[in-house]
Amino acid sequence: MILRKLSIISFLLLLTLILAIQCKEPVGNNSNVVTQKKDSLLYLNHSDTAKYVGIASCKLCHQNIYNTFIKTGMGKSFDVAAKEKSSADFSHHLVYDKFSDFYYNATWKNDSLYFTEFRLNGKDTTFKRTEQVNYIVGSGQHTNSHLQNVKGYLNQMPMTFYTQKKHWDLPPGFENGHNTHFSRKIGLECMSCHNAYPNFVLGSENKFDAVPEGVNCERCHGPGSIHVAQRSNGSKIDTSKYIDYSIVNPAKLPIDAQFDICQRCHLQGNAVLKEGKSFYDFKPGMKLSDYLTVFLPKYKNADEEFIMASHADRLKQSLCFIKSYEKAKNKKSLKPYQEALTCVTCHNPHVSVRETNKNVFNAACNNCHQQNGKSNLLCKEKSVVALQKNTADSQLPTANCVKCHMPSSGSIDIPHVTVHDHYIRKPITQKEKNKIKTFMGLYAVNEKHPDNLTIGRAFINQYSKFDERPEFLDSAKKYLSDKTKEDVLKYFHALMQLYFAKQDFNQIIKYVNVVGEDNLFKNILINKSYDNLHAWSAYHIAEGFLNTNSLEKSVRWFEKAIELAPFNLEFRNKLASAYMNTGKINEAEKQFEFILNEHPKFISAYTNLGFLKLSQNKVTEAENWYYKALKLDPDYEPLLLNLAGLKAYQKNYKGAIEILNKILKKNPSNAKAKNILQQLKSVV
Repeated sequence: MILRKLSIISFLLLLTLILAIQCKEPVGNNSNVVTQKKDSLLYLNHSDTAKYVGIASCKLCHQNIYNTFIKTGMGKSFDVAAKEKSSADFSHHLVYDKFSDFYYNATWKNDSLYFTEFRLNGKDTTFKRTEQVNYIVGSGQHTNSHLQNVKGYLNQMPMTFYTQKKHWDLPPGFENGHNTHFSRKIGLECMSCHNAYPNFVLGSENKFDAVPEGVNCERCHGPGSIHVAQRSNGSKIDTSKYIDYSIVNPAKLPIDAQFDICQRCHLQGNAVLKEGKSFYDFKPGMKLSDYLTVFLPKYKNADEEFIMASHADRLKQSLCFIKSYEKAKNKKSLKPYQEALTCVTCHNPHVSVRETNKNVFNAACNNCHQQNGKSNLLCKEKSVVALQKNTADSQLPTANCVKCHMPSSGSIDIPHVTVHDHYIRKPITQKEKNKIKTFMGLYAVNEKHPDNLTIGRAFINQYSKFDERPEFLDSAKKYLSDKTKEDVLKYFHALMQLYFAKQDFNQIIKYVNVVGEDNLFKNILINKSYDNLHAWSAYHIAEGFLNTNSLEKSVRWFEKAIELAPFNLEFRNKLASAYMNTGKINEAEKQFEFILNEHPKFISAYTNLGFLKLSQNKVTEAENWYYKALKLDPDYEPLLLNLAGLKAYQKNYKGAIEILNKILKKNPSNAKAKNILQQLKSVV
């Protein structure tokens, strides 16, 4: 018995020793390279205890890298709106939006930047709104866009400077009648790629406690607290031979894992978070598809079309990548990327593209396309052929491979910008360009076999965010089964989103009844999260009851949505309106006041508060709220309808008719304005 106990103790001691050695002994040059999954488990900074320390801490030991990195596109990606940050030309800065009939200009007052939105009638200014710019987004390589901070709520502003053409214009997505003025929300998805990780306020859509000033080291290397602590304690590792698992060095990751770091932001598209995940969760060295899947629409005969931040997707379509990856994916070395074509084959992430000689990029082509130490590049461009005849092989990289095989052209999503297409291939003929483009479906760029829930949500997102074609919703339904109660529970959030997009409120209530309203309220929709998933489902249920004439139940569910997302001001605005509809005037007024205290430029709260005051026969107060709203947007249709109602209440029918005609001039399909106008004409 004693011997047995000793054997167990000896075994445990041996096991402890082995574990200690495994944790301490780094993976050497001759060791078998571990799989990506095992590698991910080894990195200490994947632990929840690892914290972000900021670029200033990295600078202490890596001064030279810091000096060059801060000049890169990432290092200059985001900052406060100061003159030294702006790349814009302010000698010609007037922008006109013909759809909204608004002009915009940009001016400096000392070191503060302001945008003014105004309207002219002849030479007279009939509307003017001036707002301060708080942040500039973009390095200036392609654009400078601009953000406003209203008590922590971030919105994009209606002017962008396109640096390549030195041209001011509306931002991408504001064109062709889609100008959202000063109200486009900038949420965590946007901020988490254009910047280092911010302090996002849980339960909001676009509120931040703090935002950093540019993408920093830890976006590619992961949280640095453990690494800093180890180096501060004198711990050292020979990184020329071993992997330092206190921090991620992307150069020593498997090829796919290295790509995932770049793809996190250089794979723009329809990003679908895995349930329970947020845009904070992925860390370098992890598998990106465990956290989110990025979808893009696939078209036949549209190989030359691409969106701006699609570099990883385009590169992966290239034969250069495909062939090199097949050769290298199973090789075992300390730096796997050196065996294949990856982003860092051409791009040093620590050095600005502007400060990188063009020969560096062409040399990457020459390094692969050679035999016996000599180039085997065969280029038919006359200037290059002449160069090949008169230049030593060692200097052949001065031939411009990139010019023909990665042509610079405009992206389909951002105007006034040209960028090199990273799909490396032979130049496309005009005949190929003239072929008819045909939509083939959505495809997942970073995941081979996404599950049905992910695909279904991708189609819903495509409809909601990019292209309101009903067939996307029909496609989504094919992946979201509702045959059993278990199916409805499994796909509940996506089904809510789907039928809200379809405006099929009866179907929403049917699903609620399948699961059980009280069960949903007490046991299922109970979690706060950065994506507000449960809050959105509660909101969709509230809208379902509201639009099926169950007002009291809608109030209960709007309150639930607010409980889960207290800083979603749209939810509160709907709750306040529901309170008004059920006679809870004091409760409604408190909600509107909360909204305006949080966000003093929230126009619909002014509009609704004016209506509330009018319902109490407080005409002067109603007018005050309406005119505060008019200073923000003279074309806001709910406001103008309310103003017409106020004029009619005052028996100023002519004034009411003028307002309604103004609405219908801009939007002839406004049914409410038509009906009220018809009623007023019968009275006058």
